[in-house]
Amino acid sequence: MTQSILISNARILTMSEGNLPRRGRAMCELSPVEHASVLISDGKIKSVGDSHTPTLETQVIDAKGRVLMPAFVDAHTHACWAGDRLDEWEQKQRGATYLEILKSGGGIMSTVRAVREASVEELTRTLLNRLDSMLREGTTACEIKSGYGLTTADELKMLDAISAADRIWPGRISPTACIGHAKDPQTQHFVEQTINETLPAVHERYPGITIDAYTEEGAWSVSETVRLFEAAAELGHPLRIHADQFNALGMLEEAVQLGALSVDHLEASTPEALTHLAQSNTMGVMLPCSGFHVDARYADGRSFIDAGGALVIATNANPGSAPCLSMPMSIALAVRHLGVTAAEAITACTTNAANLLGFADTGQVRPGMRADLVLLRHTDERQLGYEFGGSHVDLVVCNGEVI
Repeated sequence: MTQSILISNARILTMSEGNLPRRGRAMCELSPVEHASVLISDGKIKSVGDSHTPTLETQVIDAKGRVLMPAFVDAHTHACWAGDRLDEWEQKQRGATYLEILKSGGGIMSTVRAVREASVEELTRTLLNRLDSMLREGTTACEIKSGYGLTTADELKMLDAISAADRIWPGRISPTACIGHAKDPQTQHFVEQTINETLPAVHERYPGITIDAYTEEGAWSVSETVRLFEAAAELGHPLRIHADQFNALGMLEEAVQLGALSVDHLEASTPEALTHLAQSNTMGVMLPCSGFHVDARYADGRSFIDAGGALVIATNANPGSAPCLSMPMSIALAVRHLGVTAAEAITACTTNAANLLGFADTGQVRPGMRADLVLLRHTDERQLGYEFGGSHVDLVVCNGEVI
């Protein structure tokens, strides 16, 4: 039996009221409890309240009025990759755009070449290093996509590395097969190969895994993505989609029609499309780190929430458009550029993100939930949206263990 932990005298954001996912005005409700304690044992939250008597074996942590809240859930990342894009970053500084670099064979394809040369062991090792950095920033659960392989063997290699890291890392990973991430210009009939060969192979090794694609000029078209998604849905796979990053091509509406779990990016979405998404069962995932790093374009989180949408905020951690592993940084950018409040941003990367990934036992501070918590250095959670840079997190508890 593991040692019990008592975190006392905390401002606890319990996030325990309301339906999931949180929508519209409900995203502001953090259900705080002042001067309260949380008792943790065997990886679970045993009780939340103001009267706990610790035993001699209990590790007692005095929060001194600081904020204790659910740990962050990063619901959109490409954290498994090899190589870097520093040369392309210099090209961008000289004026090249993201799509120009992509169309010239760089961008995603440069990372694809590096991933194809890497072994499963190399991919696993570098992924674990990034996951440990995310954990220090307060992220105890995340989604990680494949998509830098673009052959059947290399996509499976990436998913094998993600699976191997999940067995080692103390947090939890939700894997996604992003087999429609880009098109390999060296492969004829690439879309047909992905649908007829890669998808069945992924289905055989990872049945039920979420399937993702990137619909954009220079990548997958709407009709091609729909074909992939219809084939994946027939095999029982949930769907997520990158859409409306640079151009609104109509994939958002198709994703809603197909019952996708989420539409991610949304920088180019029209007000009408955002309202359509907000009024559906499909969640909206916004990625402000991409706007910060690429082109200063941001999705309209304010309008989406006001229309009743269920918003998720994530880092989009990747070597090209969002080299960032920090959820606090994503929150700070969201408050500045998506038009959301700190409370809404916190909900978007805790309870809503956990709901999107299917982690029903995290994202709230109440008895019976998995003990994934962060103790901030702040006594007011709004500092997460106000400050940027530096460390916001004094303590991370992952599965009941102090990290």
